[in-house]
Amino acid sequence: MAVENNNVITLNYILHTVEGNGEKTFVEQTTTENPLTFLYGVGMMLPKFEEKIAGLNEGDKSSFELAAVDAYGERDDKAIAQLPADMFNETGLPPVGEVLPLQDNQGNQFRAVVVEVTPEAVVADLNHPMAGKNLNFDIEILAVRPATEEELSHGHAHGADGHADHE
Repeated sequence: MAVENNNVITLNYILHTVEGNGEKTFVEQTTTENPLTFLYGVGMMLPKFEEKIAGLNEGDKSSFELAAVDAYGERDDKAIAQLPADMFNETGLPPVGEVLPLQDNQGNQFRAVVVEVTPEAVVADLNHPMAGKNLNFDIEILAVRPATEEELSHGHAHGADGHADHE
């Protein structure tokens, strides 16, 4: 069975970022015990990632690179927030490098990295940590199966076998 819309895909991957000089930096990888399982074609994954694995079958391996613009976008130097220091009265000022969980006015959750701390403010970079980076994936398709009606109605996979519990 080939990777296509409304199929549940289980795969392993190794992810590297690729610098301008072609040098690769390891980011993360899955294991056979803990693979990535997702419902294909519903917007859960980067669109270009899905495009690159379309039509692959169980057992297929592939390597590909996504340009930054097709991954997490280019860095936006204006995506910096000055958070008032008094926001951190209860927890204490975070150190540079800490990742802060934030939420916008519409309830969307995202993370920002602390880049500077002053007595008046915490300066946070709102760019995705991999913004501006090309991504290199080495993948192996472990399983492809049709999504269940329940998975389709929920809009996500319920695990490699379709039976993961959730509320």
